[in-house]
Amino acid sequence: MRYRWIILIAVALLSPLAALFFGSADLPFNTVWRCLAGLPVDPLDQLIFTDLRLPRVAAGILVGAGLAIAGASLQNVTRNGLADPYLFGVVAGAGLGASVVTVLMGTMLSQQPLLAWLLGWLPVGTALPLAAFGGALFAVMLVQVLAITSFARSSEQLLLGGVAISLMLGSLTHFILFIGEPFAANKVLFWLMGSLGRVESSQLWLLFPVVLVSSGVLLLLGRHFDAMLLGDDNARTLGVDAVRLRALALVICAALTAAVVAYCGGIGFVGLMIPHIVRRWLGVTTRTLIAGCLLLGSTFLVWVDVIARSAVASQEIPIGIITSALGSVFFLLVMRQRLA
Repeated sequence: MRYRWIILIAVALLSPLAALFFGSADLPFNTVWRCLAGLPVDPLDQLIFTDLRLPRVAAGILVGAGLAIAGASLQNVTRNGLADPYLFGVVAGAGLGASVVTVLMGTMLSQQPLLAWLLGWLPVGTALPLAAFGGALFAVMLVQVLAITSFARSSEQLLLGGVAISLMLGSLTHFILFIGEPFAANKVLFWLMGSLGRVESSQLWLLFPVVLVSSGVLLLLGRHFDAMLLGDDNARTLGVDAVRLRALALVICAALTAAVVAYCGGIGFVGLMIPHIVRRWLGVTTRTLIAGCLLLGSTFLVWVDVIARSAVASQEIPIGIITSALGSVFFLLVMRQRLA
């Protein structure tokens, strides 16, 4: 088991360094190393490296890790191996909140003086993640309502309910794009498909504490989440407040998903695939799962982003298209195993 951790840590450390050498712009090997070492290089090469390539690699690390641990926490507290922020509507809810701010907020503020007075002081950089968090939390609440009612008596029914919620919130997002300002769809469509290309360095400093605090809380309460895997009644017997702990895990999932969607759009199935792989390779306990998801999730998305910006010359593939293509196949394989 130890050698698997060594391999995973080595790959996770080397992957970001290797990814810096890939991109649409041709940066020679020596130029990248000089940029890393802080040595003088051509100003244009320095600009490409500092403002474009380095932030994308850093964003891949944070987004991949965040989505992976969001999926892991959601699967643990629902005891459903098919749970994923994308399939459970959390991504769609965050996208709805972010779309409201992106497309409609400017118009609403100009037409409603009272609303402008109440919300006008919020900078867009703050309003966007807050709206995405509100939408994600709303989706989580809808899923929880399904979970405690007769609409979802099994994990498969809960999954179908989550998919229905995702479709409903997605249709609301499309409606907002339809009634919004002209060409709003062109402005938002690429973002909704997921991309790391528009993440700025300043936004990374907002993503970093969300991922750090969320993973820290999950690691700190690892034993409590392990108790929940035995069922709510057994968890209460062990002194664990299952209701509060589940609510905390769902808020963490919503915060992580909202932070990602606010700046990178909808990137699906990362939270489904990575926890499954980690459980099979490293173990099922919460602390092992979260640590493994941090390493493997970041590595996975860094390389998916390399494919997205290098596969087609002079054009970028939305990263959400690649993860959805991989995730749909993975989902079918998991479903086949569960039904076998």
